[in-house]
Amino acid sequence: MDIHPKELLQQLFDSAVAAALPKGNLAEYLPKDTRQKAVVIGAGKAAASMAAELDAIWEGELSGMVVTRYDHGAPCERIEIIEAAHPVPDDAGERVGRRMLELVSALGEDDLVICLLSGGGSSLLSLPAPGLTLSDKQSINKALLKSGAAIDEMNCVRKHLSGIKGGRLAAATYPARLIALGISDVPGDEPTVIASGPTVADPTTSAQAQAILDSYGIDVGEHVRSWLQNPESETVKPGDVRLSKAEFHMIATPQDALDAAAAKARELNITPLVLGDCIEGESREVAKVHAAIAKQIQKCGQPIPAPCVILSGGETTVTIKGNGRGGRNSEFTLSLFNELKGRAGIYALAADTDGIDGVEDNAGAMITPELFARAEAAGLKAEEYLANNDSYAFFSQLDALVETGPTRTNVNDFRAILVLPK
Repeated sequence: MDIHPKELLQQLFDSAVAAALPKGNLAEYLPKDTRQKAVVIGAGKAAASMAAELDAIWEGELSGMVVTRYDHGAPCERIEIIEAAHPVPDDAGERVGRRMLELVSALGEDDLVICLLSGGGSSLLSLPAPGLTLSDKQSINKALLKSGAAIDEMNCVRKHLSGIKGGRLAAATYPARLIALGISDVPGDEPTVIASGPTVADPTTSAQAQAILDSYGIDVGEHVRSWLQNPESETVKPGDVRLSKAEFHMIATPQDALDAAAAKARELNITPLVLGDCIEGESREVAKVHAAIAKQIQKCGQPIPAPCVILSGGETTVTIKGNGRGGRNSEFTLSLFNELKGRAGIYALAADTDGIDGVEDNAGAMITPELFARAEAAGLKAEEYLANNDSYAFFSQLDALVETGPTRTNVNDFRAILVLPK
């Protein structure tokens, strides 16, 4: 190859992120006449960059607000950018949720609302349902994050404990026209799951939310249980007239990111093998499968010969049993590292496209064959760090973290494993 493996992997990740940015992806879903007045709302890790792009191309009057994660803001002249906590909500998210609901509730049938949604919106738009508190939502959210629950399960619970999610924001906006634009961070690109579906009908039920909490052994107060048994806790369902003037368009998806990375790989004369954009499961177990595929390619040339790059996306989970640091991408990489044990000719990068792996300051981690010998020389045992969910500390000591800072988009996990002939 004419490029170093580490540089190649970084270029693939950069290409994936670039394909998911709002710039150039938003205009085609807007009304043809952008000279009219519009009110803007939104939430998510990409909300600020989406707002900035809309502010740059919209010719008419704009006003409104979006909420994004702390340090994920972007310059925007006409739309207020508010920052709040993620993944556990804080009072800033509650305040903006209340303001947003009040803003759209005052609109009429001649008004236009543009809603900008992306991953992270569930935590950032944290308006508790009547009778519940932010503390209730924080404790339940923390427990769900530790449980290993899938994103659709977490969002089912969030929607039924919310005063704004599960179609309730669109219901409040009616009878104004509502155009929602989304960047998908979920397997399957379901609008009902992205930011917990505040502008679309929700097919899940309060009974399902309670069943999810029970299945993971998450204890909730009697007032929370009583709310979930109250018919008012049900979300807005398909066919509700209040959704009749709402539309939803996806402007960027995990598959877009994988396609861009695959195109970059071909440009660099490396054959891509795309496993899929919706891979789920325990991070360390998913890594074992990826490792097995890489070994089979190198040993037998199946399903394709080396040199090639295995690409995949989706959202894995981590069931936390230790007290270490690290997100799902770092844990995936550590498990992969442990399976490969310095196997020659295999390099890998796993990172979150939002630039933040869980709650840490890294996007993920990168491994090379020589890293195994360095770890052994330093007395670092991958199994011990995996047992403590301490992937961040492991890779930090080896200077193998991938650090990008906030990318201001989010199409979830990105994994690339470069396999060279042995």
